Amino acid sequence: MTAVSIAFDMPDNGNNSHSSESRPIDFAHLAVQTMGDKELEAEVLHLFARQARAALQEMAGGANDEVVAAAHRLRSAANAVGAFAVAAAALAVETDPDNAAARVGVAATVIEAENFILKLSR
Repeated sequence: MTAVSIAFDMPDNGNNSHSSESRPIDFAHLAVQTMGDKELEAEVLHLFARQARAALQEMAGGANDEVVAAAHRLRSAANAVGAFAVAAAALAVETDPDNAAARVGVAATVIEAENFILKLSR
């Protein structure tokens, strides 16, 4: 898999008005995890997107213990790649698996992260 290096490079805009906190993926955290390897970053992000989608499917039809387990796996994967909004939303589901709003929230953050990852691949 070839990486599009420009997609993962932080723009030098002088004042850094677009901090990594405003993005679905924290590139600084991801770079630490991948030791700056851009191809590995791309692979890890695509793997995360697939894992996140699978976790959502498990949460949609599972009993509470299965929902909690899927949310926990999603939270761990999200923290690993720097998808901290996904991790926070997954924690909300993990804490209260019956909360429909929390489930919708995790789905929304996963979709936002997936779309962001797909845009990076273009």
